[in-house]
Amino acid sequence: MDAGEVTDNNPDERKRHKGKHDKPKPWDDETIDHWKIEKFDPSWNEGGLLEMSSFSTLFPQYREKYLQEAWPIVKGALKEYGISCELDLVKGSMTVSTTRKTKDPYIIVKSRDLIKLLSRSVPAPQAIKILNDEMQCDIIKIGGLVRNKEKFVKRRQRLVGPNSSTLKALEILTGCYILVQGNSVASMGSFKGLKQVRRIVEECMLNKMHPLYNIKVLMMRRDLASNPELANENWDRFLPKFKKKNVKQKKVKSKEKKEYTPFPPPPQPSKIDMQLDSGEYFLSDKKKSAKKWQERQEKQAEKTAENKRKREEAFKPPEEAAMQEQVKNDKDDIVAMATSLKNKAKEFGNRKSGDKIDAEMYIAATSSSSGQPSKKLKTKKNK
Repeated sequence: MDAGEVTDNNPDERKRHKGKHDKPKPWDDETIDHWKIEKFDPSWNEGGLLEMSSFSTLFPQYREKYLQEAWPIVKGALKEYGISCELDLVKGSMTVSTTRKTKDPYIIVKSRDLIKLLSRSVPAPQAIKILNDEMQCDIIKIGGLVRNKEKFVKRRQRLVGPNSSTLKALEILTGCYILVQGNSVASMGSFKGLKQVRRIVEECMLNKMHPLYNIKVLMMRRDLASNPELANENWDRFLPKFKKKNVKQKKVKSKEKKEYTPFPPPPQPSKIDMQLDSGEYFLSDKKKSAKKWQERQEKQAEKTAENKRKREEAFKPPEEAAMQEQVKNDKDDIVAMATSLKNKAKEFGNRKSGDKIDAEMYIAATSSSSGQPSKKLKTKKNK
């Protein structure tokens, strides 16, 4: 029988491992929740700490007044855990250190996070919550993610949103407190929420994805988590996939490159050279002044003629082009009507001449109907 096999006679017997230290541990039990954070009990460390630990951080000058007012609250909160704190206004620093009364070894790390949050403009009542075991914090530095200052300001404002609406939505969905201040983003919450916040902030500042798309994804994840049927399934088929659209930018007009010539351009002629070419240089001063006066008179005459023409244009009556066109159209209509009537009369005459009329029919009809009317007509004619 091999060492790794289990005997059939003793089914309760555990597997034997070849490794020297690879043995079953007492905490490898399914009943134990390894993710649960238990509250610290001072009875676990009655002797206290052997060495003193301290942390200090600087704060900006504009925070000095607020820290001075809120320092008694911070000092009272840290005193419960046996931590001493000091505010140095000369150096502009905050210091926290352990004492003999400190029992929890990890509380000094929590105190360090507290003074970091206070220096990042987090209000004191909110920053004190970091001393709880369930609360964690993360400070995301966004100053070095964007080089251009204008782009940095736009993307930071995109993260905040109008009236801080985007930031509030992220706080509700992630369950974290988020504060955007200067070149950093301070967040407080659970490990899972802090991981989501960091990813959203970095994607926003690097222009990978807009925060609104991340909010949509988080809302869908929350709805899927509330459904017990889909709790243990893969959610990729339900989540939307956003593609980045490249906006067409204006093309920079490139100047046409001229052909390279090793020779310099020809020199431009000077005023004297131009006078030599025209022969004006050799004229006397009297003739030069006379020529200038003549040119000035010609320009003046042209100008006066143009001004006179403009003045006379105001007194010219406008041409009645529309009325003339209407009269002409009426005449054309009358002529066309007359010609059409003549043509119709001709057509009617041709049609009458073309028809075969039997005269005897009309004569017989009149004679058969009554012969007396003809006699009366004769008598009338004779009279």
